[in-house]
Amino acid sequence: VQLQACGGGLVQPGGSLRLSCATSGSIFSINVMGWHRQAPGKQRESVAVVTYGGIPNYAESVKGRFTISRDNAKNTVYLQMDGLKPEDTAVYYCNVQGHRTRALSSWFNPWGQGTQVTVSS
Repeated sequence: VQLQACGGGLVQPGGSLRLSCATSGSIFSINVMGWHRQAPGKQRESVAVVTYGGIPNYAESVKGRFTISRDNAKNTVYLQMDGLKPEDTAVYYCNVQGHRTRALSSWFNPWGQGTQVTVSS
């Protein structure tokens, strides 16, 4: 199972970006999909996750500004980022958790390659 993330870039403070992450490979089900980020010199942190049923959970620092969503038919997760701040600058990684078959042992938990988001004037 592989992830392909895209949508990062350079944006001015207050601007918007939309990240997407497509999952490919042998997939039976995907339970949780999420976005995480790592700024220079800092640990990786969770930004937002969403369950199969579409229930989101956000880090306090992005609540009200970021929106996570998913398209289960396309095995794709999105992150709409509005009101971006310089402190949102980081490499953003997508992550999914699921199963290749009905067997519990077929669980997978891959990470995407990361996409750079830079917020600067």
